[in-house]
Amino acid sequence: EVQLVESGGGLVQPGGSLRLSCAASGFTFSKYVMSWVRQAPGKGLEWVSTINGDSGRTNYNDSVKGRFTISRDNARNSLILEMTSLKFEDTAVYYCGLGVDYWGQGTQVIVSS
Repeated sequence: EVQLVESGGGLVQPGGSLRLSCAASGFTFSKYVMSWVRQAPGKGLEWVSTINGDSGRTNYNDSVKGRFTISRDNARNSLILEMTSLKFEDTAVYYCGLGVDYWGQGTQVIVSS
């Protein structure tokens, strides 16, 4: 059974940083593209970033490029999202995903002064 469990969210001031983690199990983690998406209050899902399984090639939404870094630890079946220079508009529930069919329960990020 595929399981994805996010953690690391919280309340942070504008300009601050957070590190989100996603613990994956139930599949061969290293073989799959993994993604982060987010959902802001009252809005739809927004793709944030993707990382390839083997090459580690990454892609970012323009809104987070240069501020967020996606990475993975295949030995620990872990997906990471390092978020810096956070803005009010980064407030959302962040989900890690395997393909388009599996998502975690999400972790909330609130950027507020």
